[in-house]
Amino acid sequence: MRTLLRGSLLAALVVALAVPLTAASADKPSEKAKSHQQAKHKTKRFKALIFSRTEQFRHTECIPQGTVAIAQMAARRGFEVDATENRDLFTDANLAQYDVVIFLCTTGDVLTDTQQGAFERYIQAGGGYAGIHSASDTEYTWPWYGGLVGAYFRDHPGVPGVNQQFQTATMNVEDRHTPATRRLGTTWTREEEWYNFQTNPRDTVHVLLSVDESTYNPRGYSVQPGGSEPMGDHPISWCQPYDGGRSFYTALGHRGTYWDEEPLLLAHVLGGIEMAAGAKKFNCGTED
Repeated sequence: MRTLLRGSLLAALVVALAVPLTAASADKPSEKAKSHQQAKHKTKRFKALIFSRTEQFRHTECIPQGTVAIAQMAARRGFEVDATENRDLFTDANLAQYDVVIFLCTTGDVLTDTQQGAFERYIQAGGGYAGIHSASDTEYTWPWYGGLVGAYFRDHPGVPGVNQQFQTATMNVEDRHTPATRRLGTTWTREEEWYNFQTNPRDTVHVLLSVDESTYNPRGYSVQPGGSEPMGDHPISWCQPYDGGRSFYTALGHRGTYWDEEPLLLAHVLGGIEMAAGAKKFNCGTED
């Protein structure tokens, strides 16, 4: 209950502000514990911005619970994190202070043309991007962003009379040697709202995880009746160097309980954020 309350309060605060979350929303470790953790993890300190603006569907669990979870990880790992839904903060000067911008369950057209230009320059200057879940359901008319995220969302299961929206399925861990996958085995089985994408990004990104469609019913709601065709080869998380910067994307994380109860999900997301920030090795293709 306490975590849910924190999430609700944060969701209200971040709509118009850039709220520093490391101190405000997580229990900070002692200075001795912090020093020990930093030495143990050998992670370069960095600063992250969580951006969770929505113009279409709003994920009322992923946004507050994900924000809290990332803030708590920041406190443990010794990096700084702010959170906002205010797109006016997408300026050259403001973005320059961050090592990574996290698009947490964004949807729709969240930036103006001017703000898009500032974000492009930020990435081109060596900045990092981490997209989570519906970050791929964002900015369909901005081709540069489509390249950055890697693939646009098409649909997900939840076809009446065919399948359930949330299903348990098995993922293949295609690269276990990245910070985002190091704690995983060769496979990973869990429940999720499994996204289907408009295109298969495999030829342009470094795939970290793919979901085995034989372990669930992947038909999506965009075709009725019966559901859309399966993707077949089905990447679900990936990374890539992009236009001078670093990009990480994972389609996981819809439900709030995932953020509260799944240590492996948190490790996956944290590793991706650290990679995109340049705090951990970005072994995702040409910049290995």
